[in-house]
Amino acid sequence: MAQQQLQLPKGLFGIIAIAIAGLVLVSKSAITIDSGEAGVLYKTFGGGVVTDQPALGEGFQLVLPWNKVFIYEVRQQELTEKMKVLSSNGLDIQLEATAWFMPEVANLGKLHQEKGANYLVRVLMPAIRSATRSVVGRYTPEQIYSSKRDAIQQEIYDETKKIVDDQYIDLVEVLVRDVTLPPAIKDAIERKLGQEQESLEYEFRLVTAQKEAEKVIIEAQGKADANRILSASLNDQILRDKGIEATLKLAESPNTKVVVVGGKDGMPLILGNN
Repeated sequence: MAQQQLQLPKGLFGIIAIAIAGLVLVSKSAITIDSGEAGVLYKTFGGGVVTDQPALGEGFQLVLPWNKVFIYEVRQQELTEKMKVLSSNGLDIQLEATAWFMPEVANLGKLHQEKGANYLVRVLMPAIRSATRSVVGRYTPEQIYSSKRDAIQQEIYDETKKIVDDQYIDLVEVLVRDVTLPPAIKDAIERKLGQEQESLEYEFRLVTAQKEAEKVIIEAQGKADANRILSASLNDQILRDKGIEATLKLAESPNTKVVVVGGKDGMPLILGNN
């Protein structure tokens, strides 16, 4: 038998080549954006970064292979900064501040075009440092350590927000997490706070004792007034009537007794068995 050669239909090689090229094109064009992320489209032959269209959302995206997509995390993030700042009297204070933030999704293209992927280093970190130094420089170490901490935290947030509001960053909150003073200053402040607490406790005890004394005086005055009113209202006739009422009640008692009428001042006398 003559050996037969398997011949492929004409044009099949072209179809296979087109299919392979199509698969390669799709693989180069397919992009998957994960949860909490968004993509900035860069058109190589179409004007660069796209800023007039929404960012690419989560899921499967098809992009022309000669274009690029830059992925950004758009969920809430945390940035912690440790820094040395000066108080109002020139003392060094170590402070740790944490910022909660997220990029503005609607302006993600502008953020990428103007600030870049490292916008934290270029914008947010310098803003927090500048605001913190400005705010802390208005207060003494004692105020920073104790009484004004919440106010300082709010002021740092307000000043940082003013800086980043037009930088396509949404600042959620700034928290002052730790304040470290020089040991000698810290010990002096703690001693002073302890003495103030003891003074407040002593004043509280004095006020409590004074109120108790006033209460006793008022009660005694009330009893004295009651006795004076009662004494003024009693006379011999009333006392005699009360005595007669008591005698009648005792006479009704089953106990053996002797009642003699006509005692001193006309009051009855009650004599028992003894």
